[in-house]
Amino acid sequence: MSAEERRECVVRAAITEFARSGYNATSTEAIARRVGVSQPYLFRLFPNKQTIFLAAAERCLEDTRKVLVAAGEGLEGEEALSAMAGAYQRLIVDDGEKLMMQMQMYAAVAAAEAAGDRAFGESLRTVWERMWGDVHIALGGDVDETTSFLAYGMLINTLASLGFPSDHRVWAGFHLSARPAE
Repeated sequence: MSAEERRECVVRAAITEFARSGYNATSTEAIARRVGVSQPYLFRLFPNKQTIFLAAAERCLEDTRKVLVAAGEGLEGEEALSAMAGAYQRLIVDDGEKLMMQMQMYAAVAAAEAAGDRAFGESLRTVWERMWGDVHIALGGDVDETTSFLAYGMLINTLASLGFPSDHRVWAGFHLSARPAE
């Protein structure tokens, strides 16, 4: 396996480990073990735990961005909105680690910022801004629609993370395509 293929394995393993345990509680030993490499080899691929975390978080956001772009491609207005909402809902239901990784990422960046480390989240803000821009274009350049769509996405994250069942009243105001599957 090439170093690039191993790096890819590390990113996938890191998403799993960080999604489950968060930044502080995840050890690089656990990531190395999941990949089947030694910690020294892991650190030849990535210089430190922070770099591994950021690569995993960036991948999670980039995967989400790609899902939204693909869903909205060639569509406009309500069709684009509905397709992207449905695609996002399927993403977090079909790959729960994406949802958990997002939530861990937001917590880790907030903790770093509170400790005075603004640089920690800079690359993640860049990827998130790219996602905002793509959603904005897909929704016809309407700032209110973009804000509303992404705000609903964050609400979906919260409700799904809290485990509200699909038939609970808190989902009543969502587009049908954005509600969790039965």
